[in-house]
This record gives sequence, structure tokens and C-alpha cells, in this order.
Amino acid sequence: MTAAELARRLGVSERASRRHVAILREAGIPVVSTRGPHGGYALGRGAALAPVVFTETEALSLVMAVIDSHPSAATSGGADDVGSALDKVVRALPRGAAREATALRDHASAAPDRHPSRPDPTTTSALVSASAQERRVRLTYASDSGSTWEDTTDPWAVVVRHTRWYLLCHSHRAGAVRTYRIDRVRAVETLHEQFDRPADLDPVAALEQHLGVGWEHETRVVFEAAVEEVERWVHPAMGRLGRHTVGCVLEGSTSNPAMYVREWLARVPVPFRIEGGDALLAEARTVSAQLTAAVARST
Repeated sequence: MTAAELARRLGVSERASRRHVAILREAGIPVVSTRGPHGGYALGRGAALAPVVFTETEALSLVMAVIDSHPSAATSGGADDVGSALDKVVRALPRGAAREATALRDHASAAPDRHPSRPDPTTTSALVSASAQERRVRLTYASDSGSTWEDTTDPWAVVVRHTRWYLLCHSHRAGAVRTYRIDRVRAVETLHEQFDRPADLDPVAALEQHLGVGWEHETRVVFEAAVEEVERWVHPAMGRLGRHTVGCVLEGSTSNPAMYVREWLARVPVPFRIEGGDALLAEARTVSAQLTAAVARST
């Protein structure tokens, strides 16, 4: 098979297909090449891969991890890709490990995920590949509020945080660092332009720092308590917490004011006032009216 045919079958460039061949050779897989108009690559003799062998503990840990992150895979004969893949893994296990893994899978119940946010594997793979090759991408993004836009980005890293997958990148549209949820990326195009990733980049720390930055609706909330008392209730996606004359102030942005008010602010047991922006204030007034009416009806 020629490099061009490999590239077409794998959906990559010819350069990438040759790199994959080099990786296989480094791993000890005999890939032979023939020059000329009828040449190409072929697997040599002894190309069979060694079977993967798990201990019972490893097998059980793997099944538990899959079910924990993907509840629909808990039932044998899974209808989706993850369930189907787990079926194949269990069938390939040694008899003892397979018996234990099957029993765990068949008798452990998993509650369905009410708010799944799993990204498309093809999209995720494209972003990881572009990041590894330090190549820019053009992506189409849909925010939680329904807005859609295109952005050309330098994909610095893919980071998984609390089961959600994020792209940490430099946005050329905004001229700043942005964090995009990969499950909201609707299209990805890998470009030829290269980029240089920051040498001292800590992907997890950078993601935490920028989660609450750059969205459509500005937020500003002043708490009547010290930073040390409030910070345990505030996570990075809510913005940055700093000192204020009456206590501390939380400044950031959000694409979902309803979630910000109803799920995040409502659980903070500290007096506060919302100073901005307009969408956050409007949502807070709506919630206040709903709760006031609910109390009035019960008295």
C-alpha cells in the first residue's frame, strides 16, 4: 500500500502516514517498503501483535472506570461505541478475569447521566492531533446560549476536568487565551500554519485560570465576607475572586446566566449583591420573583 493510499484510508496527510509507519517500526513491527511505480509499504513476517493480558484486578478496575464515566456501557451488548468496545475487551480477557468482569458489569447498576457532555471522538482526536503537531485549527463553536461563531485557534492542550473535555487555546478571534468545551465544537479544520506553544505552559493551571473568562455576559458579584470565607464556594468557571472594601468581589463572564444564578450563586451561604452585568441581574430578578411568589402562595 502506498503512502498516499494509507493517508486516504486513515484520513491523514501523506507525511503523517509515513510518520505512523516510522512509529510502527520503532515499536518492533516489521514494515517493509519497496520503491518504484508499483512499490509501497507491506507488513513483514511476524507482524502479529502480542495479546493484551490483564490481571483480575486490572480487568475489574477497567470495567469500573468505563461504567463510572459512561453509565450506558453497564449492560452487556452495549448499543453505543463504548459499550461495544467494552464487550470486545471483556471477550478477550482470560477466563477468570472475564468471568469477574462480566459479573461486575451485569450486576452493577448505573444511573443514567442526566446531563451528558461527551465530545465527539473524531473531533477530540482532530484537536489532540493538531495540538501534538502544533498546527492551527479553524473551529465552529456553539455556546450554551445558542450563539455560534468561527474561530482560528492555536490548540495548546486538551484537558479533562471533572469529566468534561476542554480545549485550551490562543484565540485569534479574541486575541487572548480561551477555553472551549469540546462537546460544543461543531466542526474542526486543521490548517497548515504552525504555532509555538508557551514553553512554561501548565495546561491544568491555565485552564483553571481562564475558565470564567471571555464569554458573552459579564458578571460582577460583591460578597460581604472575606476571601477566605467565600473561596470555598467559588470555582474557577465563576470568575476571579479578589478583595473589596466590604469583603471580596467576583468578576468574570458566562454564556449561561440562568445556570450562574440558579446553580452557582444560589448555593453560596454568604450575603452578596449582583452589580453586573445586565443578563445576570435580569436572571436574578426572575428567580427572586419566582421564589417570592412561591412563598406567598404557601402562606
